[in-house]
Amino acid sequence: MTPLKYAKPERLWLKNHPELDERWLQDRIGEDPSLLGLGDLVLKDRERPQPRAGRLDLLFQDAEASRRYEVEVQLGKTDEAHIIRTIEYWDIERKRYPQYDHTAVIVAEDITSRFLNVIGLFNGFIPLVAIQMSAIRLDDSVSLICSKVLDEMRLGLVGEDEEVQAVTDRSYWEARASKHTLAMADEMLEVVRALDPDLELKYNKFYIGLAKGGQPNNFVIFRPKKDWLRLEVRLDRSDETQAQLDGSGLDVMDYDSRWGRYRIRLAKGDTSKHRDVLAALMTKAFGGTA
Repeated sequence: MTPLKYAKPERLWLKNHPELDERWLQDRIGEDPSLLGLGDLVLKDRERPQPRAGRLDLLFQDAEASRRYEVEVQLGKTDEAHIIRTIEYWDIERKRYPQYDHTAVIVAEDITSRFLNVIGLFNGFIPLVAIQMSAIRLDDSVSLICSKVLDEMRLGLVGEDEEVQAVTDRSYWEARASKHTLAMADEMLEVVRALDPDLELKYNKFYIGLAKGGQPNNFVIFRPKKDWLRLEVRLDRSDETQAQLDGSGLDVMDYDSRWGRYRIRLAKGDTSKHRDVLAALMTKAFGGTA
């Protein structure tokens, strides 16, 4: 094995760089949200217009939860105007879409101690995350390193509402998950078509739902992963249903009280092995939508 050699990287300050500007940085974060270290995020919008308040740099949504992140990017040091703008955009978005939890995120090249002192006064009342981003050059390549220097204190949940999702297609989900887990969703579609033969899969950005004649009917939705499929059935929580699931041998996750769904993790073979139990559960949910 060839021994590794030490190479000293060079810190680049994008604030003064002739080519790498804020838009370039937004592009990199938008392409790879994992840079932020905030979980499995999906880009919802960029340069999002705000009523009488400019444009929000980046809006992300958690692929696993009902949470959105309002992200503002600043080159150089943080300043007071940037703090105010970030909080203002967060406030606008949470009022417009109260069905989601919202977190304000500031990304800057230099998070000053004064900034941290000021932000510390808000944290606990306003969910804030501060991320210091460093651009590192090594030979003819540039990398970005993000360090979370201030994490949020979680606020309580806000009121429920219906999800609003962007429409995608099957190829999007085959790339994001796998053909194998999409095939599992197809098997579940066969089950629900026994209830209504006109139902079809509807590919949204954050989940796969059901539709009839183009109209959503999401008494059950699917969230495919690389190796497994999460099935979410919309039913009121009850001791009877919980007991049925507990004795089924299925991998049952926590009940999603926000959206009123039982969540089940299906591995390879589960769709056929537990077909009768899953069919009974979805039949009950389908009856509740009538």
